[in-house]
Amino acid sequence: MDLKTNASLPLPTEMAPEIEDQEDTLQRRINNFPWWLPAIFLIAIITAYAIATSETYRESFLFIVVGLRVTVVTTLISYSISLVIGLITGLGRISKNVFFKNLATLYIEIIRGIPMLVLIFYIALVGVPFAVEGLNEFGVWLSSIGLGFLGTPLSKLGIQAVSMNLRAIVALSITYGAYTAEIFRAGIQSIGRGQMEAARSLGMSYGQAMRHVILPQAIRNVLPAIGNDFIAMLKDSSLVSVLAVRDITQVARLYSGRSFRFREAYTTLAVLYLTMTVLLSMAVQLIERRIRRDEK
Repeated sequence: MDLKTNASLPLPTEMAPEIEDQEDTLQRRINNFPWWLPAIFLIAIITAYAIATSETYRESFLFIVVGLRVTVVTTLISYSISLVIGLITGLGRISKNVFFKNLATLYIEIIRGIPMLVLIFYIALVGVPFAVEGLNEFGVWLSSIGLGFLGTPLSKLGIQAVSMNLRAIVALSITYGAYTAEIFRAGIQSIGRGQMEAARSLGMSYGQAMRHVILPQAIRNVLPAIGNDFIAMLKDSSLVSVLAVRDITQVARLYSGRSFRFREAYTTLAVLYLTMTVLLSMAVQLIERRIRRDEK
């Protein structure tokens, strides 16, 4: 009986491959697990606990979170405008028209060759006032030809009427338009030439083929890159605090300068940015997975 029972059991050599496969699967899961994510959640939980239990952290949080609306609104509006600028400039980059192609390239190279902080200062404090002066001259000209109902408001437009919030939005939009242009250009060029040729063979014009065939595929391909660029703008929006825009960075600076609680103010500020960027990064990863799943 004992011999028969032992003979019916799987031999150790037969079990070894299954055990090795299970060990490899477990090791793969351990290696692929995002260990950084629980660490970030732990940082957020510790900060939330400090805000809930410490009067100084609670005060700094309530003071700083007021600027969150300005940060979010500035980022959303600026990036929406930069997408339009980037799409037009990206199309210019691949255009066969020598003028538009070189004009788009000039814009991109200038923006990419100057530090963002310098660009924000220059656009907000030099570019916007220069544009307002140009509108004033245009308004005077309109009034001189009998279009005073249009020219008078433009000629009376003052530089002080343009708020720093609006200047910050203009600066971020123009700056990030160059980077999104390169994203769109790469996305369009990733589509095979056969797609355009097939669309043209069906009787579509170049514009129709680009609008109905090429751009939908290109935008789908660059969605993850656009998401990552949006996260980068969210972080770079902190630079508008140099224009005294009351975003969360500027509010944190004001609070720390008034109360001298630098640790509470900048810890709260850092965790707010970290929380927003991590949540957005997770959303981008979900979009990437869905795109891969649909391609399969």
